[in-house]
Amino acid sequence: MALEHLSEVVQRCQALPDDSYTSEDHDVFTISGRSCIEEGNTAQVLSIVLDEKNQDIVRCMGWNLLPPLIQVMLKKEDKHLPQCVAIFNHLLETCRPKELLIGLLEQLEQDDPDAVAESLHLLLKPLQKVLLCLGSRKPSSLGMTLSSVLDQVAKLPLPHTKEQEEDDVFSLCRCCGDLTDFVGPFVDEARRNLLARKTGAAGGGAEDELQTELLKFCMKTLSYPLLRVHLKDPDTLPDSPLRTFATEILNTLGAIGESLPALVSQPLMNRKQVPGFLEEEVRYPKESLASLAHLVFVHHLAADSFPNVFSPVFCLRFNMEHVSELYEKSLVRQEDGSLPADLMEIRTFLAVPQNLVKVMTLCPRHDLRTKGLKVLKLSIDKFDTEAKYRFFQYMLKTSNHSGVEGYIIQNIKTQINVSLQPGKSNIWFEGVQLLPLLRKVFSLPDGPETDLLQYLDRMMESLNLLRFLLIRDKVTENQTGIWTELYKIEDTFLKPLRVGLNMSRAHYEKELHNTRETKPEAKVSVSVGDETLPKMTTESQIQALHSALHTFDMMESVLVRIEELMEAKDHV
Repeated sequence: MALEHLSEVVQRCQALPDDSYTSEDHDVFTISGRSCIEEGNTAQVLSIVLDEKNQDIVRCMGWNLLPPLIQVMLKKEDKHLPQCVAIFNHLLETCRPKELLIGLLEQLEQDDPDAVAESLHLLLKPLQKVLLCLGSRKPSSLGMTLSSVLDQVAKLPLPHTKEQEEDDVFSLCRCCGDLTDFVGPFVDEARRNLLARKTGAAGGGAEDELQTELLKFCMKTLSYPLLRVHLKDPDTLPDSPLRTFATEILNTLGAIGESLPALVSQPLMNRKQVPGFLEEEVRYPKESLASLAHLVFVHHLAADSFPNVFSPVFCLRFNMEHVSELYEKSLVRQEDGSLPADLMEIRTFLAVPQNLVKVMTLCPRHDLRTKGLKVLKLSIDKFDTEAKYRFFQYMLKTSNHSGVEGYIIQNIKTQINVSLQPGKSNIWFEGVQLLPLLRKVFSLPDGPETDLLQYLDRMMESLNLLRFLLIRDKVTENQTGIWTELYKIEDTFLKPLRVGLNMSRAHYEKELHNTRETKPEAKVSVSVGDETLPKMTTESQIQALHSALHTFDMMESVLVRIEELMEAKDHV
């Protein structure tokens, strides 16, 4: 029946010009033609599409036969495969490129990883052939195709071991090789266009658009799969398909006129502007540039393209942002509270927060210091409860910076508050497990002689935490154990702090008195550690001393409130 309907519509349309086919003709041809292929009548369909009298019909409507043809070709074992391949090849030669492109892209979409790999392997060469037949619409069509292809590649699992890559168990390596072959002719064309423009030969906007689409492809590929996959070094895997693919992507960037040193080293806003294109952060995504820097400086790909005059310090400076970006992106993919405590046993893992602290405290760029704090917060969010506990212990021991220690104590307070909420109890932030952490918090680095201004952030957060505990955890409940530990805290922290406050206040009040006695025009020098700061006017020094005394007042007000809470407990 389907074959009869197909023959009838073809016979009817032979007498019509190709712009006179009705929507009913299209529907009958599509439904009956597909049914014939599915029913195995492929020899008859091949005869119809090859008939010289039917070429106008095939040119207009033949692309509708692609779905069942491609399904047979994907199965491979079908006895009708030769006829289906012949029909498919004739459609590629005869049908209009625009419609073929739409039909092929529709068949590219798959969900199962195995089907994704087979579909890409089968359809990339036909897609390439169709795209090369397009004229002015080639760049935009190429961009649409590459976007669809990379969306499919993202569905493939990544190989994690040498053996998985060697055996290509997930077919990702084959797909990457197919993808390199697919873009090859377009890269060559973009290279020729670039050379023609440089030499003053004819060239137009289409060439620029082709480069733009290839740049988008490279940037997206750097983000996935190259940022996610672990490349093997040549000693481990001499013939690494993924390493070869990464090298080809870097070569493509060079071929379309992108300088690799400029991409990884120049500030974003100094990159070249392209009129009418995208915002710079979209054109050059930070994640992709971080991946590029990783390929160059860790895996040494395209290293010969970098000038030897780049000093190690210079390379370190422009890589700091990339390192932060890579670490942040790795964390974002983790669920909150998912990183286990045994990560704390890995030395390289613990080196990361130490380096973050250096960025937060020593880096001259404000944006990177802010980014460092953001990434540190993200790290804490991703740790499970025990990991948070051990991380806080580690940071209090190693950070050696009052601001960082104050931030850690803030987070300890947050976790204790969560633990005290109904149904949120955990063993790490209450009771006997919490006490060792609290002992690290409630301590004075140098006893009564501690420089309270230098340790201001830590001291204020410690006092605020203690006040919170005494208010939030009732004496009768004592979930945190703070009330049984209080006598130790009083002896080792509060009493020495009171002595230190009195000593510091007396010292600064005396300094203030002496400064007021000096001549108003005089300038005095101030030393911090072993370094002498530029001389200050008397007025400036008086302001600084008043500020210090105000700080001591603020600290004492919290200390007095804590003492009141302790006295109230004695009357319970």
